[in-house]
Amino acid sequence: MRPEAERLGTRSAVVFGGAGFIGGHLLAGLAASGAYRTLVSVDLAPPVRPVAGVRYRIADVTAPLAADLCPDADEVYDLAALHRTPGHPDGAYYWTNVVGALRICDFARAVAARTLVFTSSIAVYGPSETPLSEDAPLRPETAYGRSKLAAEEIHRLWRREAECRRLVIVRPGLVYGRGERGNFTRLAGLMRRGWFVYPGRRDAIKACGYVEDLVASIAFALDRREPEIVYNFGHPEPPTLEAVCGAIARVAGYRPVRLAVPAPLLSAAVLPFELADRAGLRNPLHRGRIDKLTRSTHVVPRWLIEAGFRPRFELETALADWRRTSEHADFE
Repeated sequence: MRPEAERLGTRSAVVFGGAGFIGGHLLAGLAASGAYRTLVSVDLAPPVRPVAGVRYRIADVTAPLAADLCPDADEVYDLAALHRTPGHPDGAYYWTNVVGALRICDFARAVAARTLVFTSSIAVYGPSETPLSEDAPLRPETAYGRSKLAAEEIHRLWRREAECRRLVIVRPGLVYGRGERGNFTRLAGLMRRGWFVYPGRRDAIKACGYVEDLVASIAFALDRREPEIVYNFGHPEPPTLEAVCGAIARVAGYRPVRLAVPAPLLSAAVLPFELADRAGLRNPLHRGRIDKLTRSTHVVPRWLIEAGFRPRFELETALADWRRTSEHADFE
């Protein structure tokens, strides 16, 4: 239970990256809680689905951030990131994710915020066939993962500057839900057309979780009142690629995926589409994405499990909820 003052709506929060997929769901959850008198979103673009009561501001997190964006912020949420992989030069991930972390921590200092939440990524672990919990070695293999690991340390430096500060770092797996427009959306679209085939293997483990449960997990972690928490987010038992495809097929009534094609052959087949994408003809087919599908990300949310967090959704019920809330097409 939150203190009475908090339940009466006296808190103030700013969400950097608030116009994005996760940011929009987070702001909706914060607004619905009734605990906030002020909610501000800061992003490069306006939101697709504005949340009532949220003040939207346009700003670039790689530039100095003015304190008047939200001068009385009690809580700062750093969701701003460049994350689509493949898709950007390596340096772009460092510029946005590391410089952005520095700027946001500077902002938190300027407004004397005491709580900071940072969304990192399981990319800090690198791929793994064996289960990895929060104390596993950090071995990122991509520029995105390395930039997120560097940003984690920047946020830790901010927290260590004052005993009154609190930091929550969440490392999500693939997050899916309304407005995702990423891995799950692409997969469902290919399955709907009957175009998806397994790239050599169907048993790759994929740490993933529903966006509504991610938002709930952040609130759960903040309620713990510990000075620093780092936790993984995803389904307690990460599903295989085959389990994900099967759940999508059952929920949407699509034809089950049965065909598997050797990954090298599939990579050769999509190369023309990758070249077309580079030329400006956008499409989801890329050798890097095929490679990602064949590699397991067996990351488990041990801290959440041991702390007693209970997600509302399992994989299939989450997909059903997402499909139910989609406005124009399945899994949009």
